[in-house]
Amino acid sequence: MTKPFPTKNLRFFLTAPSPCPYLPGKRERKIFTALDGFDAETLHDALTSVGFRRSQNIAYRPSCEGCDACISARVPVERFTFSRRWRKIMARNADLTRTLRPAQATQEQFMLLRRYLGSRHATGGMADMTFSDYAAMVEETAVHTHIVEYRHSGGPKRGMLAGAALVDVLGDGLSLVYSYFDPDEARRSLGIYTILDHIQQARAAGFAHVYLGYWIPGSDKMDYKASFRPLEVLLGGEWRAFEPVAF
Repeated sequence: MTKPFPTKNLRFFLTAPSPCPYLPGKRERKIFTALDGFDAETLHDALTSVGFRRSQNIAYRPSCEGCDACISARVPVERFTFSRRWRKIMARNADLTRTLRPAQATQEQFMLLRRYLGSRHATGGMADMTFSDYAAMVEETAVHTHIVEYRHSGGPKRGMLAGAALVDVLGDGLSLVYSYFDPDEARRSLGIYTILDHIQQARAAGFAHVYLGYWIPGSDKMDYKASFRPLEVLLGGEWRAFEPVAF
């Protein structure tokens, strides 16, 4: 069951159509509202439960004409099993040290982000991001947000930043807002590792879910999310077990 919205006069707005960054030839629109006031965290929880995501002090959800390809996905952490594949990735990154830090941008994080974007998303909407843009993404939040840093604990890169994730803490779980990592460390599968590590963090903290954002069938950039089983997806206003044959 999804949660009811808090009693508040919400004002929603709709963006103008723009090219979809995930499906060629498609146009995207988003519906959004402000996350502010003393009840921002309650509102954030409620909106997340019905498929919204956070960007700074805005909660948004796709609202595209003739397309509903974006599907909210989350991992039920207690039922998640660390298969041999997942255990190998965790072992491969056992030399990384995790640190939780306040939602404050640093030049070191930004330089790693720039390298990541240049390698993985050179033509994306974030390609021209400045440090001020990055600082706004990290620091403009009305909810419980932190950054997780992953650093090399030994070897020639000892102390260097390998990856980072901007994370929201919800009433029922962790929401991965954005993560990035060293593009030269492809063998480590750092994007997958970040999700696996947050599943472990959520389980240790007693949370029920890790929210992965939108999964888009047919998008190569999003295919990896469907590999986290069991997975729950939001369909028809209800969270349901992911069934591959349905798509």
